[in-house]
Amino acid sequence: MVVVGAGPVGLTAALLLARRGLPVQVLERRSAPYGQPRAVHLDDEALRALADAGVAQGFLALSRPMRGLRLLDGSHRVLAEFARASSSGPHGWPQGSMFSQPDLEELLLAAVRREPLVELHTGCELVGLARDGGVTLDVLDRASGARSRVRAAAVLGCDGANSTVRRLVGARMRDLGRPDRWLVADLRSAQPLPLWPGVHQVCDPHRAATAMPVSGDRYRFEFRLLPGETREDVVARLPALLAPYGAADAEVERVAEYVYRAQVADRWRSGRVLLAGDAAHLTPPFIGQGLGLGLRDVHQLAWKLAAVLAGTAAERLLDTHQAEREPHARAMVRLALLLGRLMTGGGRGAAVLRRAVLAGVRRVPAVARFATDSRTPPLRRGPLVVRRGRAGRRLAGSLLPRAAVVLDGRTVPVDDVLGPGTARLRLLLPGRLAVRPAGGGEVEVADADGGLSGWLRGAGAVAVVVRPDRIVLSAS
Repeated sequence: MVVVGAGPVGLTAALLLARRGLPVQVLERRSAPYGQPRAVHLDDEALRALADAGVAQGFLALSRPMRGLRLLDGSHRVLAEFARASSSGPHGWPQGSMFSQPDLEELLLAAVRREPLVELHTGCELVGLARDGGVTLDVLDRASGARSRVRAAAVLGCDGANSTVRRLVGARMRDLGRPDRWLVADLRSAQPLPLWPGVHQVCDPHRAATAMPVSGDRYRFEFRLLPGETREDVVARLPALLAPYGAADAEVERVAEYVYRAQVADRWRSGRVLLAGDAAHLTPPFIGQGLGLGLRDVHQLAWKLAAVLAGTAAERLLDTHQAEREPHARAMVRLALLLGRLMTGGGRGAAVLRRAVLAGVRRVPAVARFATDSRTPPLRRGPLVVRRGRAGRRLAGSLLPRAAVVLDGRTVPVDDVLGPGTARLRLLLPGRLAVRPAGGGEVEVADADGGLSGWLRGAGAVAVVVRPDRIVLSAS
């Protein structure tokens, strides 16, 4: 098995596959980690992938909870505030976490180096690919210029927005919206900046902006580039743009121009070559789902690949990768586009309307819950998502809460009891559950905080079948 790309998605994929017994080679064209900040937010649903890869606790140590969203006008007056409680969400973690991508990559690289089934090859560029029963890769050593061939049972392309794997299999990106140019500035400050500990979105039709504390002494500021404006134009004005946040004197670690794109690949699979992460989809950052979508891709694909390569599942199981993940990714990209337009689009008239609307909706509890809830839409109905009956319609395709249960006197996440395969969970009594892991006997556990019992009863369910990726296959 070969994974192309050693970013967070590719490294997580390698760890997930290795934990299912597959030897994995990771090919990375860079000779050393990129080392610059990029992704800064991850939600608790996507953190399930890091948990199954064995690095969730390490991630929590290097991240901090994201406390919500503030919408500001052009004069930085608060239009609306949607705050998150500091307590954990349904999966036992903060619903949103802020982090620096180099810290996460260092954590994942350390885990990969400890994993005997994973080999990491850096400075190796994929230049050719042939599908001939398995897959043959032509690989260029960028230091020596030497070429070699690598045979693989399957290939997973996690090689980013300019994916070589995507190009070699003839897949194309399809636009869902117009590109948007922004300047991103990553700062460090020895003294804490006077920022609220959530994301600030400046809804200014003249100069939309985003500001947020990241982790430790790091901060991120983003400013939309105006038509005809260059990166240099805005860099020259950066101290003045940062001044309202008290950040004019902070150390600028990096400044980069980004083109935020809304795209989804037309084809995610060619035989045993598959795409994931930015190779398959690109999203504007307004709902913080760029990395999270990629981690969901590999979390929901790793067990399928392992089953097919082990011969315990038919090849057609891989057809469910795009069938499940593309509609979900497309929905999240469209939501990011919509919210971006609502928060930052239009002219002066739109700004006046936005203020009037927000004055009302911020007092509606349902709106506040929508703005702070980390849940994403369930997967569509298909071979692995069976929506029958009231319970099935409500729960199938959604993510099982990672609630705590008590087994033999120990409090553990329910994931530890479910095991690595498809499992069944049913309600015995309020606060008592029975879990049947794949290939094992049924065990009885106590619902430590009532989360699972309440979740089942709230949907009118008494039992669920749970896939290896913790997605509910069916409910009754």
